[in-house]
Amino acid sequence: MTASPSGTARGAAPKRQRGIDRVAAILQASTTLFLDKGYDAVTMTEIAATSGTAIGSLYRFFPSKEAVADALLRSYAERLGHGLLELRDRAAGMSPRQLADALVDFMLALRTQRSVAIALVDARGLEDSRRQLRASMLEDIGALLRLVLPVVDEARLPAMAAAVLQVLKGVAQSGPGFEMAGTMEEYRRLIGAYLEAV
Repeated sequence: MTASPSGTARGAAPKRQRGIDRVAAILQASTTLFLDKGYDAVTMTEIAATSGTAIGSLYRFFPSKEAVADALLRSYAERLGHGLLELRDRAAGMSPRQLADALVDFMLALRTQRSVAIALVDARGLEDSRRQLRASMLEDIGALLRLVLPVVDEARLPAMAAAVLQVLKGVAQSGPGFEMAGTMEEYRRLIGAYLEAV
């Protein structure tokens, strides 16, 4: 995903802890508002009010609603990339079932951020960003599979990565009640059994 999908200007970076906390509150409030109301319906005034931020401070850190959205998209892309890199560092010693568990846990941890990122990409028509993100995820999942399943034919890895990613999308789209119903355990079993059967 590009650092600034729409080319919007970035505001001032916070220098003190108070500013860092303020930006975090703005981004958290924006996440909630964008998910609840949709990107187009949210205003900067609402973001300021919901985050408890003076409107002038909001504009200092984020000159526009697009800048807020870009920050959320950057944050998601960075968290996704770092998380998959950490998984790759641990993957060599994992069994297929352990990798399945780690991937499901990872997607569960990113569920809210992923939901807002998808909503923002869709609302703003950022199809190139969506394609870049998907390609990056497929590459990272393929690298994980290569480490855990070194005997798999290299030509098969892209299709396997796509199949695993499709199941992980189901994990990310499941609501909180699905964990109680045992659905996440079934996702773990599904991916684990698929990888063990290779």
